[in-house]
Amino acid sequence: MGVTKRYIHSDYVNDIAITAKVFAHPARVAILKYISEQGSCICNDIVDEIGLSQATISQHLAVIADAGLLKGTFKGKAKCYCINMETFENFRVLLNSFFITTKSKCC
Repeated sequence: MGVTKRYIHSDYVNDIAITAKVFAHPARVAILKYISEQGSCICNDIVDEIGLSQATISQHLAVIADAGLLKGTFKGKAKCYCINMETFENFRVLLNSFFITTKSKCC
């Protein structure tokens, strides 16, 4: 796969794309759903629930965290994750504004 030329797009478009990437994979959606239902959890809880390896869950958590949708605290050696509702709300507003300002002349 080639290098993404993010620099040719506006911050607005890049912000939507980065967060949309989280929702483009069913495992990440399942992870977010599980964390939101629990309030918070550690990686091993997610592994047990989702049924993927710890390494795979960690990779998905990294993508979700890079988008700013997770907060975490350390409990011993384990990281406890919860949803960053402020970032999630900002994404919701951003996405809504994208579709409201997009004028479609289709059908």
